[in-house]
Amino acid sequence: MSTSPRTTEFTSKPTDTAMSETAPGRPGFKIASVPAPLYVVLAGLVLTAAITGNLPDTMVVGFAATILLGGLFIWIGNLFPVVRDFGLPTILCTFVPATLVFLGFMPENLVSVVKNFVDGQGFLDFFVVGIIAGSILGMPRALLLKAGPRFAVPLIGCLIATFVLVGLLGAVTGFGFINGILFIAAPIMAGGLGVGALPMSKMYATATGGDSATFMGDLMSAVVMANVVCILIAGIYNGLGKRKKQLFVGFNGHGQLLRITGRGGELTLPPKRDTSSFVALGKGLLIAGSLFVFGNLMAAFIPGLHPYAWTIIAAAAVKIFGLLPQDVEDSTADWGDLIGAVLVPALLVGVSITYIDMTQVFASLGNPLFILLTICTVIIATLTSGVLGWLVKFNFVEASITPGLVMADTGGSGDVSVLSAANRMHLMPFAALTNRLGGALVLFVTSLIVPFLT
Repeated sequence: MSTSPRTTEFTSKPTDTAMSETAPGRPGFKIASVPAPLYVVLAGLVLTAAITGNLPDTMVVGFAATILLGGLFIWIGNLFPVVRDFGLPTILCTFVPATLVFLGFMPENLVSVVKNFVDGQGFLDFFVVGIIAGSILGMPRALLLKAGPRFAVPLIGCLIATFVLVGLLGAVTGFGFINGILFIAAPIMAGGLGVGALPMSKMYATATGGDSATFMGDLMSAVVMANVVCILIAGIYNGLGKRKKQLFVGFNGHGQLLRITGRGGELTLPPKRDTSSFVALGKGLLIAGSLFVFGNLMAAFIPGLHPYAWTIIAAAAVKIFGLLPQDVEDSTADWGDLIGAVLVPALLVGVSITYIDMTQVFASLGNPLFILLTICTVIIATLTSGVLGWLVKFNFVEASITPGLVMADTGGSGDVSVLSAANRMHLMPFAALTNRLGGALVLFVTSLIVPFLT
């Protein structure tokens, strides 16, 4: 039985959709992938409802609001040639919404709807799980088998190097060796707030007999400031890639993690398909959701690993042991491509409004030494990860990004910003694995150092 292509196919070219809009002055230019006049009508409708307090607090409205806002900031960022190649659209999506909330320029009704959409209704999970499942099941099996064991080298190596070198810089500058590690390197390298600033503040309070709130401001400032630096460096890597710069052999893999090759291209990512059926996308959603359910189930019975980590392990096992038919794997990959093509700006805006506190960002700018050590932490993590990765046959740029930049950003939301700025969203599985396993290792090492805090 055949059906019409109109009802069965979805066309997607990720690099030409959500993160790229046509410029004004061209006939029929678009914002958020719709004609500009229509965008104005839709945005005006949502804004009117928000100002009057009549914006429904539902998932479908959350999609509409974040897609409209994300599309606007992507369009603005793409108006500026050169700097747009270095992550300007992503930076605008990540920090302008939080700034508008801080200044009181965003309607409270809109803020509450977006926060509930991202946090309460699970949009972040929806996005990350789709990317993880699609990326892993869309990978060649040989890539998973050969890249995995090598990945421990840059991950553990950059962690040790960053702790030691930042501690020494802290000692030399008067900030203190232990303080440099515990207040700068540790929260930054934990790969997120959940295994970083939040538990660390409680550990420090217990060790000193103080209040965790006393430490939270400094820890959060370090994490947020480092995330900004990570995004900027990721944008620089993307800009260099677009200019085809190869500073040395194995410098830039243009998205390929390994620089060694296998037979028949088995160690390279296949090109993304331009079309997929609606039924296939539905199957992909089902598989991604089911893998996440498994991840949560395992986390409930075996605490210690985040559900994302269990989801990654499950998806990798399914891929390695060939437990799904090829068409189902392809469907899951298509679903991940759809998410990456359409919803990246929406998620960045949602994360900005929900999680980023500009008060803490501005507070971090008040201490030059704090800023210097924060920047040095990110640079050290990036360079050591890149060098160690290069030694085990990764491309330098890709190894610098994950685990390097990914360990130094704010976790799941920071991963999206960094990988988006670097134009390497398909590295999300390695990014998520870095955060969960690397974060647990950082927290363990930190617990051994905390007794020396005075």
